[in-house]
Amino acid sequence: MPIFIRIFLIAVVLFLFDLYFYQAVSLVIKGYSDARKNIVFYTYWSFTVLSLIVVFSFLVIQPSHLPKFLRLYLFAFVLILFISKLIGILFISIDDSIRFFKWIFSFFVSTKNNADIDGITEGISRLKFMNQLALGMAALPFFSLIYGMIKGGFNYTIHKTKVVLPNLPNEFNGLRIVQISDIHSGSFVSTKPFERAVEMINEQRADIIFFTGDLVNDKASEMEQFMNVLDKINAPMGVYSTLGNHDYGDYVTWESVEAKEKNLNELKEIHAKLGWKLLLNEHVALQKNGAEIALIGVENWGGNLHFTKYGDMQKAYLGAEKYPVKLLLSHDPSHWSMQVVEGFKDVDITFSGHTHGFQFGIELPSFKWSPSQYVYKQWAGLYQKNNQYLYVNRGLGFLGYPGRVGISPEITVMELYNS
Repeated sequence: MPIFIRIFLIAVVLFLFDLYFYQAVSLVIKGYSDARKNIVFYTYWSFTVLSLIVVFSFLVIQPSHLPKFLRLYLFAFVLILFISKLIGILFISIDDSIRFFKWIFSFFVSTKNNADIDGITEGISRLKFMNQLALGMAALPFFSLIYGMIKGGFNYTIHKTKVVLPNLPNEFNGLRIVQISDIHSGSFVSTKPFERAVEMINEQRADIIFFTGDLVNDKASEMEQFMNVLDKINAPMGVYSTLGNHDYGDYVTWESVEAKEKNLNELKEIHAKLGWKLLLNEHVALQKNGAEIALIGVENWGGNLHFTKYGDMQKAYLGAEKYPVKLLLSHDPSHWSMQVVEGFKDVDITFSGHTHGFQFGIELPSFKWSPSQYVYKQWAGLYQKNNQYLYVNRGLGFLGYPGRVGISPEITVMELYNS
């Protein structure tokens, strides 16, 4: 289909979509003065025109050629408008359904009873309450998602937990671990959020720091402006990292296989420049006062949604049998439930990320919910099966929608004890 025909059809659909929603707006403002009505009218349709311009720019121009702020925030704002109106339309359609059935019912009322007919037909007009409800329900996600972009995505939250491992050597008793994950540097336009996050990370005075993947969205070049900030992350026993699904560049088109490989190699070099030890299907011995435990790191191994399995747990684990305690860095939590708990029963704790908690949900002291739970059984926090643990970090950054609602970005602080 030619591009201009596709643009025309999209324009017509979006216009009809907005026109239908505006029926509820016009009913609610019916009693307003002409001046206030004009303000509402021109504001509403200005946003509609802006939405069309943004959508069309993404159709005719490759997103990578657009300014970063436009890609991330203006498109997100348009998407928020669409989602909010869609929710409102669900309630408007309920009103229209009621009107439709009243209209059908009017044909079955005896024509001899004119009073009944008059009462029914008068009731077929739009219900102002339902349209007010539609606008209210549309406003709820609109303001929530806007707040999530302005504040929620940068509300860095520290989650503390303690885990008892009976085999932990006394020398490691009280080991303080900070875990971060899913930085997604390509989603940020400023270094200030990371400056504050790094300050909070270092304030935890961790013995060791783990990063569990997705440093970028797609390309190593996304890290250029953030190198001098993230290299401030440090701990006495070092910073160890692994790769996530987005780090491999699988979600963009490359000029050649060699270009994609070059990007991955550059990203690996970035880990080294940051002073992070990147574990690629391998393990290292962590030493403290003569005692040793194993830290294993696998490349991305995704059990859900057909993610490519780069991880080789057998290779990473080989030789780690002798250590009394084994810690594992694995980006995708499905790896724990689908392979680790069945095939590697002496891996004590797995540290994962990946889910972001869907960047949307509800977390209360005794209740938590997110759409993420319908894809991942383990999606946020600490889990246990027999004597094995999994911790899923909610992520430090964001992807797609540049914000968070209800699921704050996380800095994990875990302490290990042997009793």
